[in-house]
Amino acid sequence: MSETFKYTISNQHLHASFNNEYEPIQFIRSGDSIEFNTIDIGWGYSEKEGERIRFESREKETEWGHPMIGPFYIENAKPGMTLEIKINELKSGWYGWNCAGGNKNWQNKVLGISEQPEVTINWMINTESKLAKTEIKDQEFSVPLSPFLGVLATAPSEPGIHSTIPPRYCGGNIDCKELIEGSTLFLPIAVEGALFSAGDGHAAQGDGEVSGQAIEAPFDKVNLTLTVREDLHINMPRANTPAGWITFGFDEDLNKATATALNGMVELMQELYSLEKTEAVALASVCVDLRITQIVNKVKGVHAVLPHDKLFSPTGKSE
Repeated sequence: MSETFKYTISNQHLHASFNNEYEPIQFIRSGDSIEFNTIDIGWGYSEKEGERIRFESREKETEWGHPMIGPFYIENAKPGMTLEIKINELKSGWYGWNCAGGNKNWQNKVLGISEQPEVTINWMINTESKLAKTEIKDQEFSVPLSPFLGVLATAPSEPGIHSTIPPRYCGGNIDCKELIEGSTLFLPIAVEGALFSAGDGHAAQGDGEVSGQAIEAPFDKVNLTLTVREDLHINMPRANTPAGWITFGFDEDLNKATATALNGMVELMQELYSLEKTEAVALASVCVDLRITQIVNKVKGVHAVLPHDKLFSPTGKSE
């Protein structure tokens, strides 16, 4: 019988980098669920009455990284298998924020705002109205909530400590806004036990995440089910979301990231419909969307989307 393991975030649950030698915080079985809250990427949680609680990584990293809960060791997970992550429930906290300017990263340079003072936008989140609101120069702006976790990862096989900022073949800081509640993410397993970690709550984000942040928010509740798939062998993340099937590519070169995402989608369509590669490419040209996931995480991300309502199987059922 499957179990649900529940956690309230504390320092002993948190780490800020990837390392396949980190001790797991929990051993679970395939099919078990984990439920937890998250803090914001400033390594804190602000109470409504003004008190801010500070947290720190148990691994004492010297460089900043995203606060992640984990890792979780899944029994019988072995390299070459796939970890299926069902995103059952996501509930944003009451506040969020994002910034622009004041930083000499490439997107600020190209927009000419590197030397401008950094601007922080504070958002009030209402989970009942499903809106995030802010005021700028006496104007009220609102965006619909679409919560997702920016970081979902298994541990890389390469030894040593790895930054959480760039996404990689085993997931990480993917920052894909389609990974909302009801989605299933598939990640390659590169080490024994998979060593799954998650964090980085986003209340809403546009494709590209162009300022460097989404609405960065703590989450009051995250519920995920982790299942080991022995029958599925992949070398890059893929997902089945309410928006459609998704494949990913990550690279410093946007063209290379695009090629990886597109090739992954063509291979997926071949699997789904028993097609030749040229046939899959022809179909992809009329129904697959290529989107820039993010441009701000040292490597650029591209995701290819096959919408569920755009292509139908030979039986007449949409995939």
